[in-house]
Amino acid sequence: METLIAVVITTSLGDIHLELDSQNAPITVQNFVDLAEKNYYDNTIFHRVINNFMVQGGGLTADMKTKPSFTAPIQNEANNGLANNRGTIAMARTNDPHSATSQFFINHKDNSFLNFTSESTRGWGYTVFGKVTEGMDIVDTIAEVQTGNVMQYQDVPLEPIIIESVKIIQ
Repeated sequence: METLIAVVITTSLGDIHLELDSQNAPITVQNFVDLAEKNYYDNTIFHRVINNFMVQGGGLTADMKTKPSFTAPIQNEANNGLANNRGTIAMARTNDPHSATSQFFINHKDNSFLNFTSESTRGWGYTVFGKVTEGMDIVDTIAEVQTGNVMQYQDVPLEPIIIESVKIIQ
């Protein structure tokens, strides 16, 4: 596998180009690539959007139904030296540091409090596995949409922002 992998996330608001770092986050990148190649991300949404924090997607459909990924949780690789800075992509997870499956987020600003500090439940942080190379203006547009509560979810865009596809560019 190439060290840097180019990806295009096509959304209803425009394209976001990424460069994934398989040298520093090999498990995470392979998981993301596998899901993308199975078209898993097609027709999911950005379901959690917090301006000046991050935009999160990759696990729910427009009707707010969880889309099962059928993947086992992956090992947290946040101790890889990559920081949760503006424009980086990282894996979302539960309180269990090693629970990420399909959901990801793009940092809208530098979020150093999400970085690895120690191999403890609180210290693991969130695995950065790439960065936006083009389309940060699209991320900015997403971050600024009006959000509200939908069912049990908070910070949901009131107009769905569809992830139409995630394509690996060879």
